[in-house]
Formats: sequence, C-alpha cells, structure tokens
Amino acid sequence: MDVVKDLYALFLQADSVVTDSRNISPNCIFFALKGGNFDGNDFAIDAVAKGALCAVVDKPELKDKKACFWVPNVLKMLQQLAAYHRKKLGLPIIAITGSNGKTTTKELLFSVISKSFKTVATRGNLNNHIGVPLTLLSMNKNTQIGIVEMGANHIEEIASLCEIAQPDYGMITNIGKAHLEGFGSFEGVIQAKTEMYKYLSDNNGIIFYNADNTILCNQLIKYPGAQKISYGKGFENFIQGKVSAKGTFIQLIIKTEGKEDVSIQTKLMGAYNYENVLAAVCFGSFLNIPMSQIKIAVENYYPENNRSQLSETASNKVLIDCYNANPTSMKSAIENFIFYEPENENKYFILGDMLELGSYSDEEHLGIVSFLHEQGIRNVFFLGPEFGKLKHRFDYHFFSDVEKLISFLDDKPIKGFFILLKGSRGIRLERVLNCL
Repeated sequence: MDVVKDLYALFLQADSVVTDSRNISPNCIFFALKGGNFDGNDFAIDAVAKGALCAVVDKPELKDKKACFWVPNVLKMLQQLAAYHRKKLGLPIIAITGSNGKTTTKELLFSVISKSFKTVATRGNLNNHIGVPLTLLSMNKNTQIGIVEMGANHIEEIASLCEIAQPDYGMITNIGKAHLEGFGSFEGVIQAKTEMYKYLSDNNGIIFYNADNTILCNQLIKYPGAQKISYGKGFENFIQGKVSAKGTFIQLIIKTEGKEDVSIQTKLMGAYNYENVLAAVCFGSFLNIPMSQIKIAVENYYPENNRSQLSETASNKVLIDCYNANPTSMKSAIENFIFYEPENENKYFILGDMLELGSYSDEEHLGIVSFLHEQGIRNVFFLGPEFGKLKHRFDYHFFSDVEKLISFLDDKPIKGFFILLKGSRGIRLERVLNCL
C-alpha cells in the first residue's frame, strides 16, 4: 500500500493519466501497459523525454531510470491506484452493466444527471479492466457523481471491476446471449452479470432494476436483503412508464404520483430503448431531479457511434445499429424494424455476423436466417463467413466481406428504401453506408 500511496502523491501532481505513448502530454503519468503486440515499457524513456511527470513501468532494466516508477505489475498498479483514488474521493458511483443497452443507458444517465450535478461518466466504451480504472482516475474533487460502465466477456470480470469501482448503486440493463464464447453458456452470462447484484447486496448498495425483466427478477430473489428500486410498466414501481405509440422514434408516458403524466418524445429508434430511457428517468427521479429537467435531457439526447442512429442519404433512409450484435439484440432489432411505421414503406435488411459466440455460432446464425425466412422477408443481405455457411440452404444474398457487398451495390444500387444495418463491430458494416 505504501507504493500506491507514493504513486498517488505523484498522481495528485499530474495533469492526466495516459496509457498510449502516442498521447503523451506534459505533466502526465504514463502507464506502460503490455498488449498482444507491444510492450509499453519500450516507450517509457521516450514518454519522459516528451514531458511525462513519470512512467509507471515493470521492466527490471528500467528501475533506476530517470522518472521511471517501477512496480511488479503495471496493470495491477493502475487498478490499485484507481481503487485508492475512488476511496479517497468518497463520491457516489453508479455502475451499469448488461448484455445490451449499457452504453446508451450510461449516456442517457449522464444527460439526465449532469443537468444538476457535476458528473463524470465512462467515455465511449472504455468499460473493461483498463477503461474502468481510467474512468475513475478522470474524476476529481469537483466531481459529484460518477457513472461507470462495466463490460465483461468472462466470469468474475464484473466482480473484479466492482472491487475497483466500489459502486454505491448499480443496474443490469438486461441479460442476453452475448459473448457466449467467453462465458461458456447463457447460464454463464447470467452468473457473470449478476456478480454486480452480489457486490451491491454485500456492500449495502442499491440495485435499480427493470421489474418487467423476468430473468433479472428471478436473480434478485437470491438477494432478499438487498435494497432495490424498480422501474417498469406496473403501478407498484418507483417509476412507471410505457411506450405510448408505435412510430419511428419511441415516445414514453411517465406516470408521476399525484401529478399529470409526462410525455417524453425521444430521438431513439426501437422499442428496446424504452427500458434504457426508463432506467435514466428512474435514477434521475431518485436524485430528486425535477421531471421537467429529466424530460429535456432525454429529449435532447441523440444517439451516436452507430447505435440506433438514423441517417438520411441521397437515396435511402438508414438505421445504423452496427456498433455491436448478439443473438438477443439482433432479433430485437429485426422485430422492431419489421413493425416500424409506415408499415408499407419499402425496407431492406443488411445483417453482419454476430461474433464471439463460440460453439453456439452455427445455431444462433441459423436461428436469425430462419426467423426472417419464416416471416416471409425477402429483402435481406447477409454478410460474413458465419452467415455464409447457410448460403446453400436459403435463397438470400450472402457476401463473405464488406468489399464484396460494396461491389454488388455499386452495380445494383438500392434506392427508395428504409434500411437496417445490424452486425458486430468487427464486421465494420458502417463502411457500406457510402453505397446507400
């Protein structure tokens, strides 16, 4: 702990924390992390020369080098420093995890809470064993509330991140078939995500949950002593809401006790975003933020980074939802897109592989293609080697990679359609946008 205290004294003098040697700035602390194809230790001397206050290293040869702070393990020290800093700040932290919707929920929460409090939230998707510590270290004495997104692809990862962030509040957006390769099974996903419930229950935290989600409710039975606050469609919830109408963008009606109902018109597409909005409304209400301010914050939120993002091209209207994909989010996106109004609008589906499914990949990709076939939907392009395994079984267009699809669209352009782009980030479906 003395080593952590010594480094913390330097941290308090520094202007920033950097893990990428290309982003060195004067008076920063550079953590020389290792990756699959690099060793940050190799850039430590250069980082100091560029003005870093110090470089945290774990290569023995650097022990006595100028401004090099040697530790046995740089990654562990980054995590320990973040946990120490979090404890020193003592501010309330809300943690968010889930198979789908956690980043959108985090951004909605930030939009709502930052109206009344100085808030720091996870940037982008820096939600792993490196991103969570960096988020915590970006907070300072002026921060009033922290929002930490937590991602995971194996069991015990959420538990580890909770030990670092020490959240006071937490929510699991939902549990679906994501990262099955790492978790081993859907039961593994449930076990991993609910590690947050265990941490909050053991540490007198408060769990916020969607009362309409059967899986989450069944898991909460295991923690009878935990403090819980619910949101959902039923009148018994702390916040009650419903989707008021079917349309391109979702609209919610929020029930407020003793007052008029509040209508919130979002810029989000897909009814699956309803629970993300309701979660943000619930936590904002818990903090006593006036509903009028919550309404403004939610209505002014516009999705980015290829998440339920609507784009108008010269030829088509495109729903870009290709930041990530798993069987649960893929089917939900398809079902919502089928029923978007106007119902007679010409639609096209461009769907990319769902990655990290391991031994479940064949079964899950077959399930998606079969579902579309059973619905009688013909305007579909499938992209990637996993969907490609089915090209001899179904009369659809299958493409092995984005370049082949782009070439096809150059020869046979689509015009006058409403198009869904959905696939895992690794497929990079957004590159197709220029051809639409």
